[in-house]
Amino acid sequence: MRPGIRLLALSGSLRARSSNGAVLHSALGLHDGPATTADIGALPHFNPDLDGEGATPPPAVAALRAAAGAADAILVVSPEYAHGVPGVLKNALDWLVSSGECVGKPVAVITASPFPTGGSHANAQLRETLRMMSGQVIDPACLEIPAIGPKTDPTTERVTDEPTLTALRTALSHLTAGAAAQRS
Repeated sequence: MRPGIRLLALSGSLRARSSNGAVLHSALGLHDGPATTADIGALPHFNPDLDGEGATPPPAVAALRAAAGAADAILVVSPEYAHGVPGVLKNALDWLVSSGECVGKPVAVITASPFPTGGSHANAQLRETLRMMSGQVIDPACLEIPAIGPKTDPTTERVTDEPTLTALRTALSHLTAGAAAQRS
């Protein structure tokens, strides 16, 4: 992994002690550079009237945009709800669409699910949304983790499954390589 790559981490789960939270914490523990985790639960519902010409974006929106702008890469970790992206995560991405902080930014999407599909529907939807936002989705850095429950320790909020940790290391390596290439 490349040192000094600044990550912005977005979690699609607001639940305390979620398995996707464990994936996010584990990924950030494997990253050897600075990382910021955005509090997307504090964002208001997306409303262009709050952000249009002459308007000042709400403070939580300004903070998210500043964090995205300062990051070298974005890591999105999310569950899948009803074969889709959790509303809170889609709301956060909606606030970033028109402001330009994601343009050209290397992005990885990791979904984890208790089901054998690994959150494949949400993963595909997130990749499409991020590409539409002109993010540089690093496909080898994107993962779908099936049957996540027994792969985590809820007391430590970390992934304990070695093959999953290896996959996370590899994904982060691809993401940081993409960010390092952009720096060059």
